[in-house]
Amino acid sequence: MTTVEPIRNKKDVEKVERYLEKQSKRDHLIFVFGTNSGLRISDIVALNVGDVRGKNYVQIVEKKTGKPKRFPLNEKLKRLIADFVKNRRDREPLFKSHWGRRYNRITAYYMIRKACEDVGIEAKIGTHSMRKTFGYHHYQQFKDVAILQKIFNHSSQQITLRYIGIEQDQIDYSYSNFVL
Repeated sequence: MTTVEPIRNKKDVEKVERYLEKQSKRDHLIFVFGTNSGLRISDIVALNVGDVRGKNYVQIVEKKTGKPKRFPLNEKLKRLIADFVKNRRDREPLFKSHWGRRYNRITAYYMIRKACEDVGIEAKIGTHSMRKTFGYHHYQQFKDVAILQKIFNHSSQQITLRYIGIEQDQIDYSYSNFVL
């Protein structure tokens, strides 16, 4: 099993967003949702229009853990969602394939990999990179590993730091700056 990485550079996140915005409103929103919520792709593609339309908070039961999760939507997500759900029914899947079926995580994987490849990101990327990107940048902004541990439902802060790639960043920095 290959471990995927977060997108560490904010400019690269913005490049992917701009690329996807030109490709598809749906794919753009999936990516922005993942990098702004920290949800797993299985929980993102399970959303229905009514779960997010006009909401300040999203409430779900996580597919992997079976635990309830409630989190606020930021203004960026609210704006994108409002535009995306116009003239749609509450009970329909938020993200649908071109054939009208619920979008799936495998299709999302290929979409995200291609977008990152096309904008020149060389890291190991997968759908989980969105969740890790959220965590990485959240940590960089707030330096609060305890809250991230709670957001991700991890059992320790060390697991959280390893998960979002901070531990490896610190090791790399230490090696790069050590001279004997």
